[in-house]
Amino acid sequence: MHGFLWSLHADHHKKDHDSWFERNDAFFIFYAVISIGFFLLWKNDILEIGLAIGLGIFAYGLAYFMVHDIFIHQRFKWFRNANGRYAKAVRRAHKMHHKHIGKEDGECFGMLLFPKKYFKQ
Repeated sequence: MHGFLWSLHADHHKKDHDSWFERNDAFFIFYAVISIGFFLLWKNDILEIGLAIGLGIFAYGLAYFMVHDIFIHQRFKWFRNANGRYAKAVRRAHKMHHKHIGKEDGECFGMLLFPKKYFKQ
């Protein structure tokens, strides 16, 4: 996302349009198609491990959507009252990731795992 696909992800860091949808949302479609492809490879007895790969991609996509889009960015009105210590640290870490609007110099953000310093603030 911060590499060669930055053109899709950039509007997530600096919104340059009025739409609720972001070009960044294309990643959901892209990975859903890949996941479905692996399910089909498994279903048609072409790739035995296709089910595991497809489920892994699906599970990551679901976790990303729930944690990143819903919990952190609150694109939907769910989990708005989650204010525990870990919840605040997750949001704080991600806010630092978005501090830089360009693709360079952004702080690393691992979605669920992040440096301890965000618990201390």
